[in-house]
Amino acid sequence: MLVDEALNLFVGYQYSQNRSEYTVVAYQTDLNQFFRFAASELGQEPENLTVDRVDIYVVRSFLGTLSDHGLARKSMARKLAALRSFFKFLCHKEIIRNNPVQRVASPKLGRKLPHFLYLDQIEKLLGALEEKDLLGCRDKVILELLYGSGLRVSELVGLNRQNLDLDSGLIRVLGKGSKERVVPVTSYAIQAIKTYLRMRADHNQALLLNYQGSRLSERSVRRILDKLVAKISLDQHINPHMLRHSFATHLLDGGADLRSVQELLGHKKLSSTQIYTHLTRERLKEVFTQAHPRARSSNRKTSP
Repeated sequence: MLVDEALNLFVGYQYSQNRSEYTVVAYQTDLNQFFRFAASELGQEPENLTVDRVDIYVVRSFLGTLSDHGLARKSMARKLAALRSFFKFLCHKEIIRNNPVQRVASPKLGRKLPHFLYLDQIEKLLGALEEKDLLGCRDKVILELLYGSGLRVSELVGLNRQNLDLDSGLIRVLGKGSKERVVPVTSYAIQAIKTYLRMRADHNQALLLNYQGSRLSERSVRRILDKLVAKISLDQHINPHMLRHSFATHLLDGGADLRSVQELLGHKKLSSTQIYTHLTRERLKEVFTQAHPRARSSNRKTSP
């Protein structure tokens, strides 16, 4: 099968699995880059290349070339993940027999601690909101749900009115892989949602709308957050996921158990949640170093 045909099948499958537009486009970009390289490596025109020509040596050569050009390991791992998904799909459809990526090891990644906001920074953000009009009330809902319930931005913009059970203080969220979970909402979020919906005169089922009356996009949420950060002159770049990180960190700081936080975040693996325990340990070390006289004494010169 020609590469273009296989790619069209794969893209159609990804959309059928409710993958986000961002994910599908990223897959396409990485796969197109790989197949341009593969065609050159195999001495063929890209439009004539068939998927069965690709073997493990082409994949390894591709990764080696990326490394030689200084591409970050995280980016290499992302491109390899796209290849894994693509060739696994082809094997499942019996379009190819052997998966050329199966025995290719992923680049080892150093795990970075997620960035989060301190409580006073969260309060500054919330304090910068002007709830004088419909959009101001909507922005209040955005912040209260991102921080108060730890939602991903994709989960937030995908919410519909029927997902809300405000009397019970719960919302139904569609997470990664179309996995549904129920999460609690704070009293602040409930009040913000009620105020916002009372001001709306439409029958659109989407919870969050833009100024044109259409469903709010993920990009718009990021722009809203950027404007708030600029307004309070916060010397730190903030993205919506940092509010989710803050949600998890503050829960663990407050004594929540790891399994509960895992369920609230919708993490499939506990290891994905455990990174926040490292974060809280780092915070404890920082507080200890700054506050305890014996911890600080090593940085001071003692008098003779």
